[in-house]
Amino acid sequence: MTVTSPSPLDACRLKLEWTKHPKPILEPDSPEVLGMQAATDHMTTVSWTSAKGWDAPKLTPYAPIPVMPLAKAFHYATEAFEGMKVYRGDDRKLRLLRPIYNCNRMLASAARISLPGFEPEELRKLICKLCEIEAPKWLPKDQGGSNLYIRPSIIGTDDSLGALTNAPPLHLLSSPETAVRAWPGGTGAAKIGANYGPAIRTLTEAKSLGYDQVLWLFGSDREITEAGAANFFVIWRTAEGTLQMVTPPLGGDQTILAGGTRRSILELSRKMFGADRSDEVASEAESCEVVERKITMTEAGQAAEDNRVQAAFVTGTAYWLQPVSEVFFDGRTLAFPVGQAPHMVLLREKLNNIVCGREPSPCIEVIDEN
Repeated sequence: MTVTSPSPLDACRLKLEWTKHPKPILEPDSPEVLGMQAATDHMTTVSWTSAKGWDAPKLTPYAPIPVMPLAKAFHYATEAFEGMKVYRGDDRKLRLLRPIYNCNRMLASAARISLPGFEPEELRKLICKLCEIEAPKWLPKDQGGSNLYIRPSIIGTDDSLGALTNAPPLHLLSSPETAVRAWPGGTGAAKIGANYGPAIRTLTEAKSLGYDQVLWLFGSDREITEAGAANFFVIWRTAEGTLQMVTPPLGGDQTILAGGTRRSILELSRKMFGADRSDEVASEAESCEVVERKITMTEAGQAAEDNRVQAAFVTGTAYWLQPVSEVFFDGRTLAFPVGQAPHMVLLREKLNNIVCGREPSPCIEVIDEN
């Protein structure tokens, strides 16, 4: 049996397909040119798959690129680009300024969001070939001092959201101090793709070590924020013996997403496990305080070592409610019990009953199909 390795990017494999409908050359002061809405006749594209690697590059007529709605670039901002120009000199020659610098930087950008790597020199060759083909028409030799803008781009088109459901208890790796998912005054509280793409490399590293997800920490006190894109909860006893369900607060620093599942869990927990509980099914579970406050890993680690932690779990649309069995932090593994406290199971059952229509809830909107 012959095993073939994925193909590298190779400019020598470039295939050419000429346009049958050449575009008119627009005036330099036209709205399209001034608004950077005009493109040349052709573009170069290269497809990549994990099984085959880089396909043969293709120079084709400029046209829309077919991308599926589930493509990761739409949801997690897994895309990178470069900005370059090709210049027509006074001596009628074409010039690029530091093209290999842009190609190396694009490789670094792609690696940062776990997009496939490539040989920068091969990308440089493809860019030069496109310039060679397009320049005679769009940057004629008698227009010394003019230029064309070039926009190399790489986008994640994998047709999958990568959501997890009904998986075993999670093993989390705490984020290193050199990696930050969100920061005060940033975009951590917004559901935007730019929050996800940059975190993929740290997640990839965690998975290579056997962990399921990253527990994102922030600051010198290693404050817990989120587990991947999920909200984090812990059920523990305080040093005084009070049972609490604790989750990091939303606050005003804009580091934590206000998860819809998080909100449901907080509302249900206060009804089911509070001192004035009204849910008979939840009576088998010990009442607990539901608290939104900052949690540090040092605090969580001490509670785990003191055997005060009864459960830890994450919530989110993809994860739903999923237990956490361990967190690796500061060179040691913190073990969290799974199944010791019934609260998480009761919450999951309650939420499932609500979304399946077995129990009423003002949070549910029923769609009329008639």
